Amino acid sequence: MEETSKSFRDYKSHAENCITLATGEFYPDVLVDACELYGPVLIMFGQLLKSSESSQRLFLQIAHVPTPWMRVQLCRVFKRYVSPTTPVEMLKKKSDAKKIAARYGEKFRQIQEAQAAFMARPMPDEVLSARLWEYKERGQKGYGLTERFFELFQAYFLNLYITGPKRSGRDILLGEVFNDYPNPRRPVDFIVKDVDAKSILAVGLARYDSDRGGAQEDDRTGGYNNCANEFLGYAQANGLNTKMIFLNDGPGLLLGSMWNDYARLEESWAGRIKVVTLRMIPDRITYGWLKEEAT
Repeated sequence: MEETSKSFRDYKSHAENCITLATGEFYPDVLVDACELYGPVLIMFGQLLKSSESSQRLFLQIAHVPTPWMRVQLCRVFKRYVSPTTPVEMLKKKSDAKKIAARYGEKFRQIQEAQAAFMARPMPDEVLSARLWEYKERGQKGYGLTERFFELFQAYFLNLYITGPKRSGRDILLGEVFNDYPNPRRPVDFIVKDVDAKSILAVGLARYDSDRGGAQEDDRTGGYNNCANEFLGYAQANGLNTKMIFLNDGPGLLLGSMWNDYARLEESWAGRIKVVTLRMIPDRITYGWLKEEAT
């Protein structure tokens, strides 16, 4: 591939031609599959609802459901019917069930009201099934992006190695890659190694932005800045040439100040960071840049 000096900012004038759109599903086509998948969840919730003398008791019964997937889905239904202000991440902590019920139980909807509301809905409830289906689809576009990136990278760089979870899987923790890394729990999505599989040329993060703006946008770019400063500060202090690749794609890049924010991120460590979409990889990720001595 030919070396290019174009920066991420230089692509903004034709940004819409640089992003890749993931495929999606049409409504109401998803309803058949959604109702089939979540019908058993709603049936079990209804059974637990009928056998519980209070909303606190309902929550404790859900917490003791042995199958993790079913327990999480029941917690999501519980949140809709009984406790809309309680995060599901809190509700699904099985070991904290009694503590949560005692601390937040007074704000739970009364069991009689929850039963009446549930019985007033059809079975299967297409609306609630569709909402639950949205959770199932979360992350899938990101997994697809990472998988395609791995395929592209391996096609262009036959003499390099790229490691990490192609789709779902455990993140790579930098403390497991660099023994003296100051923040050992720092996760990255992939690592690029030289032909000897020992020299680490780059570490990277990959995200697909369907849409993003406001506080979410600030959180994403702010987190990226913190990660870049932390890692590249460590690399510089230890005389490492390791670069950083931020793979971002999707229509969210065209919203708000996202493109400019990523351009500033790349410019903050000139020559050490590349922000790319899938379509930029042939031009912007080159062997010459990966091996280039840090300045």
